[in-house]
Amino acid sequence: MTTLAKTYDALIEFLYRAPIGMIQTTLDGAIEILNPLSARLLMPLSRDGNLANLFDLLRPHMPQLDRLVLQHSERIGTVVESQRIHFDVGVIGNAEPRTLSLSLLKLENERLTGLLSDISVEATREQRGLARRLGEAAQAPLPARVADRAAICERIQAAMDRAAADATAEFAVLFLNCDRFRQINDTLGHAVGDEVLCLIPERLRSILRGDEHLAGRINGAEFVVVLEGLGRAEDVHPVAQRLLDKLAKPYGIGTHQVHCGMSIGVVLRAQALGDADAVLQKASIAMVEAKRTGGGRYVVFEPAMQERAAHRNGIEVALRHALAERELFVMYQPIVRLPGEPVRGNLAGVEALVRWRHPTRGLIPPLEFISVAEECGLIGAVGDFVLSTACHQFAEWQRRLGANAPQMLAVNLSRAQLLQPELVGTVSEILRSSGMRARQLQLEVTESLAAQDERIQRHLHALKELRLTLALDDFGTGYSSLASLHQLPIDTVKIDRSFVSQVDTSHHHRVLIEATVRVAGSLGMNTVAEGIETRAQAAVVQTLGCEKGQGYLFSKPLTAADIGSWLQIDESALS
Repeated sequence: MTTLAKTYDALIEFLYRAPIGMIQTTLDGAIEILNPLSARLLMPLSRDGNLANLFDLLRPHMPQLDRLVLQHSERIGTVVESQRIHFDVGVIGNAEPRTLSLSLLKLENERLTGLLSDISVEATREQRGLARRLGEAAQAPLPARVADRAAICERIQAAMDRAAADATAEFAVLFLNCDRFRQINDTLGHAVGDEVLCLIPERLRSILRGDEHLAGRINGAEFVVVLEGLGRAEDVHPVAQRLLDKLAKPYGIGTHQVHCGMSIGVVLRAQALGDADAVLQKASIAMVEAKRTGGGRYVVFEPAMQERAAHRNGIEVALRHALAERELFVMYQPIVRLPGEPVRGNLAGVEALVRWRHPTRGLIPPLEFISVAEECGLIGAVGDFVLSTACHQFAEWQRRLGANAPQMLAVNLSRAQLLQPELVGTVSEILRSSGMRARQLQLEVTESLAAQDERIQRHLHALKELRLTLALDDFGTGYSSLASLHQLPIDTVKIDRSFVSQVDTSHHHRVLIEATVRVAGSLGMNTVAEGIETRAQAAVVQTLGCEKGQGYLFSKPLTAADIGSWLQIDESALS
Protein backbone atom coordinates (compact mmCIF):
# COMPACT_ATOMS: atom_id res chain seq x y z
CA MET A 1 0.00 0.00 0.00
CA THR A 2 1.39 3.42 -0.96
CA THR A 3 1.99 6.18 1.55
CA LEU A 4 -0.82 8.21 -0.03
CA ALA A 5 -3.24 5.29 0.31
CA LYS A 6 -2.27 4.79 3.95
CA THR A 7 -2.80 8.49 4.62
CA TYR A 8 -6.23 8.33 2.96
CA ASP A 9 -7.21 5.27 5.00
CA ALA A 10 -6.07 6.97 8.20
CA LEU A 11 -8.12 10.06 7.30
CA ILE A 12 -11.26 7.98 6.70
CA GLU A 13 -10.69 6.13 9.99
CA PHE A 14 -10.35 9.47 11.81
CA LEU A 15 -13.55 10.84 10.27
CA TYR A 16 -15.41 7.66 11.21
CA ARG A 17 -14.28 7.66 14.84
CA ALA A 18 -14.09 11.43 15.50
CA PRO A 19 -15.94 12.43 18.70
CA ILE A 20 -17.47 15.44 16.93
CA GLY A 21 -19.80 15.64 13.94
CA MET A 22 -18.13 16.87 10.75
CA ILE A 23 -19.96 17.96 7.61
CA GLN A 24 -18.90 19.32 4.23
CA THR A 25 -21.47 21.09 2.04
CA THR A 26 -21.70 23.27 -1.03
CA LEU A 27 -22.56 26.94 -0.63
CA ASP A 28 -26.24 26.14 -1.14
CA GLY A 29 -26.20 23.58 1.68
CA ALA A 30 -26.03 20.35 -0.32
CA ILE A 31 -24.24 17.81 1.91
CA GLU A 32 -21.21 16.23 0.20
CA ILE A 33 -19.52 14.50 3.16
CA LEU A 34 -20.63 13.75 6.72
CA ASN A 35 -19.26 11.36 9.31
CA PRO A 36 -21.45 8.85 11.23
CA LEU A 37 -21.75 11.04 14.34
CA SER A 38 -23.08 14.02 12.39
CA ALA A 39 -25.60 11.74 10.64
CA ARG A 40 -26.82 10.44 14.01
CA LEU A 41 -27.15 13.96 15.44
CA LEU A 42 -29.00 15.30 12.39
CA MET A 43 -31.36 12.37 11.82
CA PRO A 44 -33.94 13.47 14.47
CA LEU A 45 -34.32 16.73 12.52
CA SER A 46 -35.36 14.95 9.32
CA ARG A 47 -39.00 13.93 8.86
CA ASP A 48 -38.29 11.43 6.09
CA GLY A 49 -34.69 10.43 6.86
CA ASN A 50 -33.35 12.63 4.05
CA LEU A 51 -29.99 14.22 4.89
CA ALA A 52 -29.37 15.75 1.48
CA ASN A 53 -29.30 19.45 2.39
CA LEU A 54 -28.14 21.03 5.66
CA PHE A 55 -30.11 24.26 5.15
CA ASP A 56 -33.36 22.30 4.63
CA LEU A 57 -32.75 20.24 7.78
CA LEU A 58 -32.11 23.29 9.94
CA ARG A 59 -34.63 25.71 8.38
CA PRO A 60 -37.24 25.26 11.18
CA HIS A 61 -34.54 26.11 13.75
CA MET A 62 -32.17 28.41 11.81
CA PRO A 63 -34.17 29.97 8.96
CA GLN A 64 -31.50 32.62 8.46
CA LEU A 65 -28.61 30.19 7.82
CA ASP A 66 -28.63 30.33 4.01
CA ARG A 67 -28.85 34.14 4.18
CA LEU A 68 -25.85 34.30 6.54
CA VAL A 69 -23.82 32.21 4.09
CA LEU A 70 -24.87 34.43 1.19
CA GLN A 71 -23.92 37.58 3.13
CA HIS A 72 -20.47 36.21 4.04
CA SER A 73 -18.55 37.82 1.18
CA GLU A 74 -15.05 36.86 2.35
CA ARG A 75 -13.33 33.87 0.80
CA ILE A 76 -12.73 32.21 4.18
CA GLY A 77 -13.97 32.76 7.71
CA THR A 78 -16.56 31.81 10.30
CA VAL A 79 -20.19 32.09 9.19
CA VAL A 80 -21.73 30.76 12.43
CA GLU A 81 -19.95 30.01 15.72
CA SER A 82 -21.41 27.73 18.41
CA GLN A 83 -24.99 28.34 17.25
CA ARG A 84 -27.43 26.42 19.47
CA ILE A 85 -30.20 24.30 17.95
CA HIS A 86 -32.97 23.34 20.38
CA PHE A 87 -35.51 20.58 19.63
CA ASP A 88 -37.37 17.71 21.31
CA VAL A 89 -36.86 13.99 20.71
CA GLY A 90 -39.63 11.49 21.37
CA VAL A 91 -43.43 11.44 21.38
CA ILE A 92 -45.58 14.32 22.56
CA GLY A 93 -45.94 14.25 26.30
CA ASN A 94 -42.76 12.23 26.76
CA ALA A 95 -40.25 14.20 24.69
CA GLU A 96 -36.71 14.95 25.80
CA PRO A 97 -35.16 18.36 25.08
CA ARG A 98 -31.99 18.22 22.98
CA THR A 99 -29.48 20.93 22.14
CA LEU A 100 -26.88 20.81 19.39
CA SER A 101 -24.05 23.28 18.82
CA LEU A 102 -23.15 24.14 15.21
CA SER A 103 -20.14 26.02 13.90
CA LEU A 104 -20.03 26.68 10.15
CA LEU A 105 -16.87 27.82 8.41
CA LYS A 106 -16.31 28.97 4.86
CA LEU A 107 -12.92 27.56 3.89
CA GLU A 108 -12.98 28.33 0.19
CA ASN A 109 -15.28 29.90 -2.37
CA GLU A 110 -17.22 26.72 -3.13
CA ARG A 111 -17.59 24.81 0.16
CA LEU A 112 -18.58 25.00 3.80
CA THR A 113 -17.31 22.90 6.70
CA GLY A 114 -19.53 22.30 9.72
CA LEU A 115 -18.69 21.07 13.23
CA LEU A 116 -21.62 19.62 15.20
CA SER A 117 -21.77 18.48 18.82
CA ASP A 118 -24.43 17.45 21.35
CA ILE A 119 -24.43 19.88 24.30
CA SER A 120 -27.80 18.89 25.77
CA VAL A 121 -26.40 18.18 29.25
CA GLU A 122 -24.42 21.43 29.41
CA ALA A 123 -27.37 23.48 28.12
CA THR A 124 -29.73 22.03 30.73
CA ARG A 125 -27.22 22.73 33.49
CA GLU A 126 -26.73 26.33 32.34
CA GLN A 127 -30.50 26.89 32.17
CA ARG A 128 -30.94 25.62 35.72
CA GLY A 129 -28.06 27.80 36.87
CA LEU A 130 -29.58 30.83 35.18
CA ALA A 131 -32.94 30.22 36.87
CA ARG A 132 -31.21 29.93 40.23
CA ARG A 133 -29.25 33.15 39.63
CA LEU A 134 -32.40 35.02 38.69
CA GLY A 135 -34.06 33.83 41.89
CA GLU A 136 -31.09 34.97 43.95
CA ALA A 137 -30.98 38.29 42.14
CA ALA A 138 -34.54 38.98 43.16
CA GLN A 139 -33.69 38.43 46.82
CA ALA A 140 -30.25 40.01 47.27
CA PRO A 141 -28.77 43.37 46.22
CA LEU A 142 -25.60 43.35 44.12
CA PRO A 143 -23.17 44.46 46.89
CA ALA A 144 -24.26 41.47 48.98
CA ARG A 145 -23.47 39.08 46.15
CA VAL A 146 -20.15 40.39 44.80
CA ALA A 147 -17.58 41.94 47.13
CA ASP A 148 -15.80 45.06 45.88
CA ARG A 149 -12.17 46.14 46.36
CA ALA A 150 -12.85 47.84 49.72
CA ALA A 151 -14.53 44.73 51.15
CA ILE A 152 -11.73 42.52 49.84
CA CYS A 153 -9.00 44.69 51.36
CA GLU A 154 -10.88 44.74 54.64
CA ARG A 155 -11.07 40.94 54.64
CA ILE A 156 -7.36 40.59 53.78
CA GLN A 157 -6.38 42.95 56.58
CA ALA A 158 -8.56 41.02 59.05
CA ALA A 159 -6.91 37.76 57.99
CA MET A 160 -3.46 39.30 58.46
CA ASP A 161 -4.40 40.58 61.93
CA ARG A 162 -5.64 37.12 62.97
CA ALA A 163 -2.47 35.51 61.61
CA ALA A 164 -0.35 37.98 63.63
CA ALA A 165 -2.09 36.83 66.82
CA ASP A 166 -2.29 33.13 65.92
CA ALA A 167 0.71 31.36 64.38
CA THR A 168 -1.54 28.55 63.08
CA ALA A 169 -3.98 30.82 61.20
CA GLU A 170 -3.11 30.05 57.58
CA PHE A 171 -4.72 32.02 54.76
CA ALA A 172 -4.12 32.75 51.07
CA VAL A 173 -5.04 35.50 48.60
CA LEU A 174 -5.69 34.54 44.98
CA PHE A 175 -5.70 37.14 42.18
CA LEU A 176 -7.60 35.93 39.08
CA ASN A 177 -7.56 37.48 35.59
CA CYS A 178 -9.40 36.30 32.46
CA ASP A 179 -6.90 35.15 29.84
CA ARG A 180 -8.81 36.19 26.70
CA PHE A 181 -11.48 38.60 27.84
CA ARG A 182 -10.55 41.30 25.32
CA GLN A 183 -11.01 38.80 22.51
CA ILE A 184 -14.48 37.91 23.82
CA ASN A 185 -15.49 41.59 23.79
CA ASP A 186 -14.00 42.16 20.34
CA THR A 187 -15.52 39.10 18.67
CA LEU A 188 -18.82 38.57 20.50
CA GLY A 189 -19.59 42.04 21.85
CA HIS A 190 -19.49 43.72 25.24
CA ALA A 191 -22.93 42.43 26.19
CA VAL A 192 -21.63 38.85 26.05
CA GLY A 193 -18.50 39.90 27.93
CA ASP A 194 -20.57 41.53 30.66
CA GLU A 195 -22.66 38.36 31.02
CA VAL A 196 -19.48 36.30 31.45
CA LEU A 197 -18.36 38.65 34.22
CA CYS A 198 -21.70 38.12 35.95
CA LEU A 199 -21.41 34.32 35.69
CA ILE A 200 -17.88 34.08 37.10
CA PRO A 201 -18.85 34.96 40.72
CA GLU A 202 -21.53 32.25 40.57
CA ARG A 203 -18.91 29.67 39.68
CA LEU A 204 -16.60 30.96 42.37
CA ARG A 205 -19.33 30.59 44.97
CA SER A 206 -20.03 27.01 43.84
CA ILE A 207 -16.45 26.10 44.87
CA LEU A 208 -15.88 28.38 47.85
CA ARG A 209 -18.47 27.14 50.30
CA GLY A 210 -18.53 28.48 53.84
CA ASP A 211 -18.15 31.89 55.46
CA GLU A 212 -14.37 31.57 55.82
CA HIS A 213 -13.86 32.29 52.09
CA LEU A 214 -14.60 35.50 50.18
CA ALA A 215 -14.71 36.13 46.44
CA GLY A 216 -15.03 39.52 44.79
CA ARG A 217 -14.38 41.54 41.64
CA ILE A 218 -11.97 44.45 41.90
CA ASN A 219 -11.60 45.77 38.36
CA GLY A 220 -12.72 44.79 34.87
CA ALA A 221 -12.00 41.10 34.38
CA GLU A 222 -10.02 40.81 37.65
CA PHE A 223 -11.29 38.85 40.63
CA VAL A 224 -9.85 38.10 44.07
CA VAL A 225 -10.46 35.14 46.38
CA VAL A 226 -9.50 35.21 50.08
CA LEU A 227 -9.13 31.72 51.57
CA GLU A 228 -9.14 31.47 55.36
CA GLY A 229 -9.24 28.53 57.74
CA LEU A 230 -6.60 26.57 55.82
CA GLY A 231 -5.10 23.74 57.83
CA ARG A 232 -1.72 24.32 56.17
CA ALA A 233 -0.33 26.41 53.35
CA GLU A 234 -0.28 23.46 50.92
CA ASP A 235 -4.08 23.24 51.06
CA VAL A 236 -4.29 26.18 48.64
CA HIS A 237 -3.07 24.06 45.70
CA PRO A 238 -6.14 21.81 45.23
CA VAL A 239 -8.42 24.83 45.66
CA ALA A 240 -6.53 26.82 43.01
CA GLN A 241 -6.65 23.88 40.62
CA ARG A 242 -10.39 23.42 41.16
CA LEU A 243 -10.89 27.10 40.37
CA LEU A 244 -8.93 26.75 37.14
CA ASP A 245 -10.86 23.65 36.10
CA LYS A 246 -14.27 25.09 36.93
CA LEU A 247 -13.68 28.48 35.33
CA ALA A 248 -12.23 26.92 32.16
CA LYS A 249 -15.56 25.28 31.30
CA PRO A 250 -17.57 27.09 28.59
CA TYR A 251 -20.37 29.51 29.43
CA GLY A 252 -23.65 29.11 27.56
CA ILE A 253 -24.73 32.64 26.65
CA GLY A 254 -27.45 32.99 24.05
CA THR A 255 -26.31 31.07 21.00
CA HIS A 256 -22.65 31.08 22.04
CA GLN A 257 -20.39 28.70 23.93
CA VAL A 258 -17.89 31.12 25.43
CA HIS A 259 -14.52 29.92 26.76
CA CYS A 260 -12.75 32.15 29.26
CA GLY A 261 -9.91 30.55 31.20
CA MET A 262 -8.04 32.18 34.06
CA SER A 263 -4.52 32.93 35.24
CA ILE A 264 -4.15 33.00 39.02
CA GLY A 265 -1.51 34.54 41.27
CA VAL A 266 -1.33 33.21 44.85
CA VAL A 267 0.08 34.88 47.97
CA LEU A 268 0.46 32.70 51.06
CA ARG A 269 0.62 33.92 54.65
CA ALA A 270 4.43 33.79 54.72
CA GLN A 271 4.66 36.42 51.94
CA ALA A 272 1.65 38.51 53.04
CA LEU A 273 3.68 41.43 54.38
CA GLY A 274 2.77 45.11 54.54
CA ASP A 275 -0.86 46.14 54.15
CA ALA A 276 -3.73 44.66 52.13
CA ASP A 277 -2.84 46.69 49.03
CA ALA A 278 0.72 45.35 49.14
CA VAL A 279 -0.63 41.78 49.31
CA LEU A 280 -2.89 42.42 46.32
CA GLN A 281 0.07 43.84 44.39
CA LYS A 282 2.10 40.70 45.06
CA ALA A 283 -0.80 38.48 44.02
CA SER A 284 -1.14 40.54 40.83
CA ILE A 285 2.58 40.13 40.10
CA ALA A 286 2.25 36.35 40.48
CA MET A 287 -0.79 36.41 38.16
CA VAL A 288 1.28 38.20 35.50
CA GLU A 289 3.93 35.47 35.86
CA ALA A 290 1.18 32.89 35.23
CA LYS A 291 0.16 34.72 32.05
CA ARG A 292 3.75 35.08 30.87
CA THR A 293 4.23 31.31 31.14
CA GLY A 294 1.22 30.54 28.97
CA GLY A 295 -1.87 31.33 31.06
CA GLY A 296 -4.49 28.90 32.31
CA ARG A 297 -2.46 28.12 35.42
CA TYR A 298 -1.70 29.36 38.93
CA VAL A 299 1.63 30.62 40.26
CA VAL A 300 2.61 31.15 43.90
CA PHE A 301 4.33 34.45 44.63
CA GLU A 302 8.07 34.50 45.32
CA PRO A 303 10.14 37.59 46.23
CA ALA A 304 12.20 37.24 43.04
CA MET A 305 9.04 37.95 41.03
CA GLN A 306 8.83 41.41 42.57
CA GLU A 307 12.41 42.09 41.55
CA ARG A 308 11.64 40.98 37.99
CA ALA A 309 8.53 43.17 37.95
CA ALA A 310 10.58 46.17 39.07
CA HIS A 311 13.14 45.40 36.37
CA ARG A 312 10.41 45.19 33.69
CA ASN A 313 9.02 48.51 34.90
CA GLY A 314 12.46 50.07 34.58
CA ILE A 315 12.76 48.67 31.05
CA GLU A 316 9.35 50.13 30.17
CA VAL A 317 10.33 53.62 31.36
CA ALA A 318 13.65 53.46 29.50
CA LEU A 319 11.98 52.09 26.36
CA ARG A 320 9.54 54.99 26.24
CA HIS A 321 12.55 57.31 26.45
CA ALA A 322 14.35 55.28 23.75
CA LEU A 323 11.46 55.71 21.32
CA ALA A 324 11.44 59.46 21.92
CA GLU A 325 15.23 59.82 21.66
CA ARG A 326 15.68 57.40 18.72
CA GLU A 327 17.92 54.97 20.58
CA LEU A 328 16.36 52.09 18.62
CA PHE A 329 17.88 51.12 15.29
CA VAL A 330 17.46 48.41 12.67
CA MET A 331 19.81 45.65 11.55
CA TYR A 332 19.38 43.40 8.53
CA GLN A 333 20.00 39.67 8.16
CA PRO A 334 20.54 38.39 4.61
CA ILE A 335 18.22 35.73 3.18
CA VAL A 336 19.99 33.68 0.50
CA ARG A 337 19.01 31.36 -2.29
CA LEU A 338 20.19 27.80 -1.63
CA PRO A 339 22.92 26.77 -2.05
CA GLY A 340 24.06 30.08 -0.62
CA GLU A 341 27.39 31.77 -0.15
CA PRO A 342 28.00 35.35 1.05
CA VAL A 343 28.09 36.85 -2.47
CA ARG A 344 25.60 39.18 -4.10
CA GLY A 345 24.51 36.64 -6.70
CA ASN A 346 22.71 34.53 -4.09
CA LEU A 347 21.11 37.30 -2.06
CA ALA A 348 17.31 36.94 -2.10
CA GLY A 349 16.53 39.67 0.42
CA VAL A 350 17.01 40.87 3.99
CA GLU A 351 15.00 40.65 7.20
CA ALA A 352 14.75 43.78 9.36
CA LEU A 353 15.47 43.25 13.08
CA VAL A 354 15.13 45.87 15.81
CA ARG A 355 17.99 46.63 18.22
CA TRP A 356 18.36 49.02 21.17
CA ARG A 357 21.57 50.84 22.11
CA HIS A 358 21.10 52.18 25.65
CA PRO A 359 23.29 55.21 26.52
CA THR A 360 24.71 53.56 29.67
CA ARG A 361 23.91 49.82 29.41
CA GLY A 362 25.00 49.45 25.81
CA LEU A 363 23.25 46.99 23.49
CA ILE A 364 20.12 45.52 25.11
CA PRO A 365 19.09 42.12 23.67
CA PRO A 366 15.67 42.04 21.95
CA LEU A 367 14.58 39.18 24.22
CA GLU A 368 14.90 41.56 27.16
CA PHE A 369 12.73 44.40 25.83
CA ILE A 370 10.35 42.94 23.21
CA SER A 371 8.29 41.07 25.81
CA VAL A 372 8.12 44.23 27.94
CA ALA A 373 7.00 46.23 24.91
CA GLU A 374 4.22 43.70 24.33
CA GLU A 375 3.07 43.81 27.97
CA CYS A 376 3.00 47.59 28.27
CA GLY A 377 1.49 48.35 24.86
CA LEU A 378 4.60 49.81 23.20
CA ILE A 379 5.11 47.00 20.69
CA GLY A 380 2.94 48.77 18.12
CA ALA A 381 5.12 51.88 18.23
CA VAL A 382 8.28 49.77 18.04
CA GLY A 383 6.91 47.84 15.07
CA ASP A 384 5.88 51.00 13.20
CA PHE A 385 9.38 52.44 13.74
CA VAL A 386 11.02 49.31 12.31
CA LEU A 387 8.71 49.21 9.29
CA SER A 388 9.22 52.86 8.41
CA THR A 389 12.99 52.83 8.98
CA ALA A 390 13.53 49.61 7.02
CA CYS A 391 11.38 50.67 4.05
CA HIS A 392 13.21 54.00 3.69
CA GLN A 393 16.58 52.21 3.97
CA PHE A 394 15.52 49.66 1.36
CA ALA A 395 14.54 52.40 -1.07
CA GLU A 396 17.92 54.06 -0.47
CA TRP A 397 19.70 50.79 -1.36
CA GLN A 398 17.73 50.63 -4.59
CA ARG A 399 18.87 54.11 -5.54
CA ARG A 400 22.53 53.59 -4.60
CA LEU A 401 23.21 49.94 -5.45
CA GLY A 402 20.90 49.42 -8.39
CA ALA A 403 20.78 45.81 -9.56
CA ASN A 404 23.13 44.78 -6.73
CA ALA A 405 20.71 45.91 -4.02
CA PRO A 406 18.56 43.50 -1.98
CA GLN A 407 15.36 42.79 -3.89
CA MET A 408 13.09 41.89 -0.95
CA LEU A 409 12.60 43.30 2.55
CA ALA A 410 11.01 41.17 5.29
CA VAL A 411 9.53 42.90 8.36
CA ASN A 412 7.78 41.23 11.30
CA LEU A 413 4.34 42.41 12.39
CA SER A 414 3.30 42.17 16.04
CA ARG A 415 -0.17 41.28 17.28
CA ALA A 416 -0.67 44.91 18.33
CA GLN A 417 0.07 46.13 14.79
CA LEU A 418 -2.16 43.50 13.21
CA LEU A 419 -5.09 44.63 15.35
CA GLN A 420 -4.66 48.32 14.49
CA PRO A 421 -7.65 49.44 12.39
CA GLU A 422 -5.36 51.84 10.54
CA LEU A 423 -2.67 49.22 9.73
CA VAL A 424 -3.36 49.03 5.99
CA GLY A 425 -3.34 52.81 5.72
CA THR A 426 -0.09 53.01 7.72
CA VAL A 427 1.68 50.48 5.48
CA SER A 428 0.36 52.18 2.34
CA GLU A 429 1.61 55.59 3.52
CA ILE A 430 5.07 54.21 4.44
CA LEU A 431 5.37 52.64 0.99
CA ARG A 432 4.34 55.93 -0.64
CA SER A 433 6.66 58.12 1.43
CA SER A 434 9.67 55.82 1.01
CA GLY A 435 9.12 55.19 -2.70
CA MET A 436 9.41 51.43 -2.15
CA ARG A 437 7.44 49.11 -4.42
CA ALA A 438 4.83 47.04 -2.56
CA ARG A 439 5.78 43.76 -4.22
CA GLN A 440 9.25 44.01 -2.65
CA LEU A 441 7.88 44.18 0.90
CA GLN A 442 7.22 40.93 2.78
CA LEU A 443 5.32 41.25 6.05
CA GLU A 444 5.73 38.34 8.44
CA VAL A 445 3.27 37.09 11.05
CA THR A 446 3.88 34.24 13.46
CA GLU A 447 2.03 31.00 12.87
CA SER A 448 0.15 31.13 16.18
CA LEU A 449 -1.30 34.58 15.42
CA ALA A 450 -2.36 33.77 11.86
CA ALA A 451 -4.04 30.51 12.86
CA GLN A 452 -5.90 31.60 15.99
CA ASP A 453 -7.42 34.98 15.35
CA GLU A 454 -10.07 35.54 12.66
CA ARG A 455 -9.69 39.34 12.87
CA ILE A 456 -6.00 39.01 12.06
CA GLN A 457 -6.83 36.83 9.06
CA ARG A 458 -9.15 39.57 7.79
CA HIS A 459 -6.38 42.14 8.16
CA LEU A 460 -3.97 39.85 6.31
CA HIS A 461 -6.38 39.65 3.37
CA ALA A 462 -6.65 43.45 3.41
CA LEU A 463 -2.85 43.78 3.36
CA LYS A 464 -2.67 41.43 0.38
CA GLU A 465 -4.74 43.91 -1.59
CA LEU A 466 -1.75 46.29 -1.43
CA ARG A 467 0.08 43.69 -3.61
CA LEU A 468 2.81 43.02 -1.03
CA THR A 469 3.71 39.47 0.05
CA LEU A 470 2.99 37.73 3.36
CA ALA A 471 5.06 35.15 5.23
CA LEU A 472 4.15 32.70 7.98
CA ASP A 473 7.00 32.90 10.50
CA ASP A 474 8.20 30.21 12.95
CA PHE A 475 6.14 27.52 11.18
CA GLY A 476 5.90 24.31 13.20
CA THR A 477 5.74 25.95 16.63
CA GLY A 478 2.21 27.39 16.63
CA TYR A 479 -1.38 26.25 16.27
CA SER A 480 -1.92 25.81 12.56
CA SER A 481 -1.08 22.73 10.53
CA LEU A 482 -0.17 21.69 7.01
CA ALA A 483 -3.84 20.95 6.39
CA SER A 484 -4.86 24.54 7.17
CA LEU A 485 -2.19 26.36 5.18
CA HIS A 486 -4.57 26.82 2.26
CA GLN A 487 -6.86 28.92 4.48
CA LEU A 488 -4.25 31.66 4.90
CA PRO A 489 -3.29 34.31 2.30
CA ILE A 490 0.39 33.36 2.63
CA ASP A 491 3.14 33.49 -0.02
CA THR A 492 6.07 32.18 2.04
CA VAL A 493 6.43 29.63 4.84
CA LYS A 494 9.43 30.13 7.13
CA ILE A 495 10.41 26.86 8.83
CA ASP A 496 11.37 27.44 12.45
CA ARG A 497 14.98 27.10 13.55
CA SER A 498 14.04 24.44 16.11
CA PHE A 499 13.37 22.07 13.20
CA VAL A 500 16.30 23.21 11.05
CA SER A 501 18.80 22.79 13.92
CA GLN A 502 18.12 19.03 14.00
CA VAL A 503 17.53 18.35 10.33
CA ASP A 504 20.94 16.71 9.78
CA THR A 505 20.63 14.41 12.82
CA SER A 506 16.90 13.61 13.14
CA HIS A 507 14.89 11.65 10.60
CA HIS A 508 11.68 12.92 12.23
CA HIS A 509 12.61 16.55 11.61
CA ARG A 510 13.64 15.82 8.02
CA VAL A 511 10.23 14.27 7.35
CA LEU A 512 8.42 17.25 8.85
CA ILE A 513 10.42 19.75 6.80
CA GLU A 514 9.96 17.73 3.60
CA ALA A 515 6.19 17.56 4.17
CA THR A 516 6.07 21.32 4.79
CA VAL A 517 8.02 22.06 1.60
CA ARG A 518 5.79 19.80 -0.49
CA VAL A 519 2.49 21.14 0.85
CA ALA A 520 3.69 24.74 0.55
CA GLY A 521 4.83 24.08 -3.02
CA SER A 522 1.50 22.55 -3.96
CA LEU A 523 -0.19 25.74 -2.77
CA GLY A 524 2.16 27.99 -4.73
CA MET A 525 4.12 29.07 -1.65
CA ASN A 526 7.90 29.16 -1.31
CA THR A 527 9.87 28.17 1.79
CA VAL A 528 12.69 29.63 3.87
CA ALA A 529 14.70 27.60 6.40
CA GLU A 530 15.55 29.75 9.43
CA GLY A 531 18.54 29.47 11.74
CA ILE A 532 20.95 27.60 9.43
CA GLU A 533 24.28 27.41 11.23
CA THR A 534 26.19 24.59 9.49
CA ARG A 535 26.87 23.51 5.93
CA ALA A 536 25.34 20.12 6.75
CA GLN A 537 22.04 21.75 7.69
CA ALA A 538 22.10 23.88 4.54
CA ALA A 539 22.77 20.82 2.37
CA VAL A 540 19.91 18.80 3.87
CA VAL A 541 17.25 21.52 3.66
CA GLN A 542 18.28 22.18 0.06
CA THR A 543 17.96 18.47 -0.73
CA LEU A 544 14.48 18.51 0.82
CA GLY A 545 13.45 21.25 -1.61
CA CYS A 546 13.74 24.41 0.49
CA GLU A 547 14.53 27.31 -1.85
CA LYS A 548 15.92 29.87 0.58
CA GLY A 549 17.68 30.05 3.94
CA GLN A 550 18.97 32.44 6.54
CA GLY A 551 21.20 32.04 9.54
CA TYR A 552 24.66 32.59 10.92
CA LEU A 553 26.21 30.26 8.32
CA PHE A 554 25.58 32.99 5.77
CA SER A 555 25.62 36.09 7.94
CA LYS A 556 24.69 37.48 11.32
CA PRO A 557 22.46 40.60 11.30
CA LEU A 558 24.30 43.54 9.77
CA THR A 559 24.00 47.29 9.98
CA ALA A 560 22.77 49.07 6.87
CA ALA A 561 26.31 50.32 6.24
CA ASP A 562 27.73 46.77 6.37
CA ILE A 563 25.36 45.32 3.76
CA GLY A 564 27.57 46.63 0.94
CA SER A 565 30.66 44.95 2.44
CA TRP A 566 28.78 41.66 2.79
CA LEU A 567 27.80 41.94 -0.88
CA GLN A 568 31.49 42.51 -1.68
CA ILE A 569 30.65 45.85 -3.26
CA ASP A 570 32.89 48.87 -3.15
CA GLU A 571 30.17 51.43 -2.51
CA SER A 572 32.57 54.32 -3.04
CA ALA A 573 32.75 53.31 -6.70
CA LEU A 574 28.96 53.64 -6.94
CA SER A 575 28.78 57.13 -5.44
